[in-house]
Amino acid sequence: MFAVLVAGRLVQTDVHQIEEMKVLFDLEDITDANHIVVFMTGQTPFPDGFGGAVYLNLPSASGESNWLLLGHLTNQKPSSIYKITGIKKDFEQSTPNIFGSMTALPSPAQPHHAQLGIAVEPLTMLVQQTPVSGISAPKATTLMEFTQKMLQTFYNYASSFACSRETISNSLVGSPSDQFVPLNTLDKWFIEFQSKLQRDPNFWKS
Repeated sequence: MFAVLVAGRLVQTDVHQIEEMKVLFDLEDITDANHIVVFMTGQTPFPDGFGGAVYLNLPSASGESNWLLLGHLTNQKPSSIYKITGIKKDFEQSTPNIFGSMTALPSPAQPHHAQLGIAVEPLTMLVQQTPVSGISAPKATTLMEFTQKMLQTFYNYASSFACSRETISNSLVGSPSDQFVPLNTLDKWFIEFQSKLQRDPNFWKS
């Protein structure tokens, strides 16, 4: 049902069933890991009204568990990417070990190992939980602002080369091999793309 990808490694599907509604992944040496992707495989959806809380158990010098809530998965949001660089030594927002005694951290001989747990819980409970700060991917609004700025820059650059048919026919610009596109074509594309982006910032994924 679930899989994990530590950036730069192969997809990991060797999940351990801890309880009926809880699973666990062992993550070897995450010293240099920056991002973790957690996703549903598509084989089995969550039951109606349920989702999955994603936790990361990071090693500490004393060997104590430090479970950090990364975020949530649902049937409507079956995958997430988490930036863990800034939270490896920050346990202020850690939660009690909800996965039981079977999830003890590795021995001191493996101090850089970690564990990722997924607990299936009612959606009403998930919406009340607050993930640890500083791990989310860029928000859609940020991506939208960047895309709009990129489009505006491209439009300004391309339109700066606009010239009349007379200028082209008099061969004052360009070379015989150059090809030209009417500026109004670029206008229409620019307006249409902005309209789609405002309706759905993620339309380009489909």
